[in-house]
Amino acid sequence: MNPEDIDLRQLTADLKDALGPGEPVGYLRGKSLMRDMLVDLKGYSQQEAEELIDTLELQGFLRFLGDPAERSVADAQWSITPHG
Repeated sequence: MNPEDIDLRQLTADLKDALGPGEPVGYLRGKSLMRDMLVDLKGYSQQEAEELIDTLELQGFLRFLGDPAERSVADAQWSITPHG
């Protein structure tokens, strides 16, 4: 897998379409859910999917709306924006 060969916008849109309303919630739970969805939907390995989720987060396609370090907002939702 070469991340440069993947259409990150389309991947984000596919991920968003596959998730139910209000999902994902929680920083680690959300990352795990999105990773597992990429494994199931696209056939990536766990490691590849984890790297893709990290890439999508770094590129601004995925953004956690809380603060994983603060318990009161650790269960916030993720913003999934296919246009980056």
